[in-house]
Amino acid sequence: MDIFLDTANLEEIEQAVSWGVLDGVTTNPTLLPKEMERTGKGPREILEEICRIVDGPVSAEVVSTDAEGMFREGLELAEIHENIVVKIPMTPEGMRATKRLRQEGIAVNVTLIFSPSQALLAAKAGAAFVSPFVGRIDDVSGDGMELVSQIVQIFDNYGVEAEVLAASLRHPRHVVEAALVGADIATMPFSVLQKLFHHPLTDVGLEKFLADWEKAGRPEIRTPPSPSESR
Repeated sequence: MDIFLDTANLEEIEQAVSWGVLDGVTTNPTLLPKEMERTGKGPREILEEICRIVDGPVSAEVVSTDAEGMFREGLELAEIHENIVVKIPMTPEGMRATKRLRQEGIAVNVTLIFSPSQALLAAKAGAAFVSPFVGRIDDVSGDGMELVSQIVQIFDNYGVEAEVLAASLRHPRHVVEAALVGADIATMPFSVLQKLFHHPLTDVGLEKFLADWEKAGRPEIRTPPSPSESR
């Protein structure tokens, strides 16, 4: 399962890339303005910088609500970098735009999916990614991970090529459950990615190893001389 960050924060993205675990990024019209305010950069400049940092898909969302406007914005976003994936909302107008963008060879991530039928329609319209929102369904007493599981099963049944991108993940358990049900991708806030590293037994174990090494007098680990050096 690929791991994406759901952020536009350049520092967070650089940190995740340095850990060697990041496969892509998802942004939206809420996240981009936060980074614009923090850095003083424009949205295009931020997206360009993200694409420079990340060697993988970077989702950038349209803000128009009509098919023509979404199509036009999608073309503009796709020009920024070859890694850009255009995010389109799951609406009839959005599906019209998705079909046209797909015909232009532009990858689309259909967002705001809350039912298996929406995911199936998005895939039929040509989406490369479908994004079910797990946490938001849980917020209204639904079962967001069951939705992901149903979409994965439907896509497997028919050999659908669109990737299932589990979104709105709120905690590490969501990430593990997404992997268990077969989601292709999990996108999460930086805080959730950080938590995936931690376990109290890891911390205790590391403390003990280091303490034992100190007791042993911190012996040096040296590379033995080569045969020619030892002669």
